[in-house]
Amino acid sequence: MTTDAGELSLTVDELAARAGVTVRTVRFYGSKGLLPPPVIGPRRVGRYGARHLARLALIEELQRQGMTLAAIERYLGQLPSDLSAYDLAIHRAVVASWAPDSVETLSRAELDRRAGRVLADEELARLAAAGVLLPGDAGDTEAADSEEDGFRVDTGLLRLGLELLDVPLSQGTILAAREVLMEHSRAAARELARLFRGEVAERDTRDVRDLSAHIHPLVVQALLTTFQRSLREELSELLSGEGPSGG
Repeated sequence: MTTDAGELSLTVDELAARAGVTVRTVRFYGSKGLLPPPVIGPRRVGRYGARHLARLALIEELQRQGMTLAAIERYLGQLPSDLSAYDLAIHRAVVASWAPDSVETLSRAELDRRAGRVLADEELARLAAAGVLLPGDAGDTEAADSEEDGFRVDTGLLRLGLELLDVPLSQGTILAAREVLMEHSRAAARELARLFRGEVAERDTRDVRDLSAHIHPLVVQALLTTFQRSLREELSELLSGEGPSGG
């Protein structure tokens, strides 16, 4: 549920459902200090917010990378305690950039469970527009298999897609935004590959792999940081009623 101010206010059961974990897991992470304590509300019921959800998503991503619980504790211990849900999402995006593409087939019930609610057909269409639900066989134009067969889901994008469902954007806008991001990210990747090509031309295969392993996280971090700053500036101008820079 959300408050009148639009902030998430979840019980431990609702938080666990949205994060795709068990209540026991949430409580365990809390006992280890991986999650901040909830806000105690009326009747002494703990309430969790967007930061808790984002932190669980980051923990899940670190686990997908094969990190042990002790390593995750050290990683989270190095982060500022007051990081916002947005900042935690940026950290998760950097970590997720290391992960290979992961596609799972989920039943409708499991998809609803991870969303924390029963998804309407319109919401499924929005998830498909965002590239979260994938076509079935090669050449299939449907966004997912039938409910009986389950839905092919890009699990790396699932949490982001579910969060987008709560953003008041039309399906057409989401689809257009996805196309813009794909177009410009591919263009940036091509230009960076062209720049690096001369550096690796004279190196043997092992050296090239080592160089790629070092470059990859640096490039991802640089792109995220640059895009984050640019988007903040553009949105700031939009909210202040100013035109584009230089316009």
